[in-house]
Amino acid sequence: MSSRTLPLLFINLGGEMLYILDQRLRAQNIPADKAKKVMNDIISTMFNKKFLDELFKPQELYSKKALRTVFDRLAHASIMRLNQASMDKLYDLMTMAFKYQVLLCPRPKDILLVSFNHMDAIKEFVKDIPCILTQVDETYQQLIQIYTNLSSGEFQLIRQTLLIFFQDMHIRVSIFLKDKVQNSNGRFVLPTSGPVPYGTQVPGLIRMFSCTGKEVSRLQFSNGGNYNAAIREGSFEIFGDRVTKLGTNMYSVSRPVETLISGTSTNSAQHAKVNMAPNPLAKEELNLLARLMGGLEVQKPGNADNGFRVNLFATDEEEEEAFISRPDELLYGVIKIQATQDQQATAELAKIMGEFSESGDQSPIVSSKGDDLLAMMDGL
Repeated sequence: MSSRTLPLLFINLGGEMLYILDQRLRAQNIPADKAKKVMNDIISTMFNKKFLDELFKPQELYSKKALRTVFDRLAHASIMRLNQASMDKLYDLMTMAFKYQVLLCPRPKDILLVSFNHMDAIKEFVKDIPCILTQVDETYQQLIQIYTNLSSGEFQLIRQTLLIFFQDMHIRVSIFLKDKVQNSNGRFVLPTSGPVPYGTQVPGLIRMFSCTGKEVSRLQFSNGGNYNAAIREGSFEIFGDRVTKLGTNMYSVSRPVETLISGTSTNSAQHAKVNMAPNPLAKEELNLLARLMGGLEVQKPGNADNGFRVNLFATDEEEEEAFISRPDELLYGVIKIQATQDQQATAELAKIMGEFSESGDQSPIVSSKGDDLLAMMDGL
């Protein structure tokens, strides 16, 4: 498991979340000023410096429920509200989209290009807000500084960690089903054509060399696909052509998006039940969430007229039906963590500590007994 996976997972899932919310805000004809405020507030919170400083620290990838809690908090960082069914659907779309992108990456390092595509789109959302733009640019610098010098082996480990995280997620998405890149059981169909990884040759030729390094013969074979060489490598700088389209906004063309729970995955249900068992990393997860979410300020609209609800379904009836029919093992519980200090609890602790200190006249006796014991041990 790579300790450098969490920032990439968060940024890419966050980018997909912003794509979906932008599409739904436009589809529901939310006033432009309110829609802009929602996007700006979420992006500002997502790229909060304190938050990202904690996020970029090397650490193990945490559970799906822990990460879901962070995104639940992030999605409600403005005046927009989502109910449970819409939040479930939003998270399903986010995870399945990024899972597909990871699977399609020609080489592990291209996951960073996918991340930059998400970052480029996020930057476009806030191009008129200098203070938020600065936050995004600082994140670019962190990504470049940390990830561009990693070896191919380290990127392979990051890719493997992501695939382990996604391996039991088989949510069917209408866009993928219509494009025939996903089967009815929720598993993706990987293409056997297209560009090969940059720096590699199109398969189909075997060359044999002598012990002196001289080529002695060639043998051609059918590669079973329609491959072509990569023209150039994508840019890993703040500005540049990423070449790959993975990570760009697939909702830019308006079309309905639905998610369905795959009914054929018995293993997924069993895995979900296993996840309900006590997690040995639970304490660390809660500590992580407390640190991360300490910087996430959820705005509570003072006037009820300012807030609004976004529905990721076509109608309210569909949303309610989805919430009722959703399997129990796939419902995500939201944990509320108070990251700030509880003044009452602090006062009680101070009182207890004071009671201990008041009995200070007994401490010399304890100390002398300790000295006597040490002296006895020295005499043995």
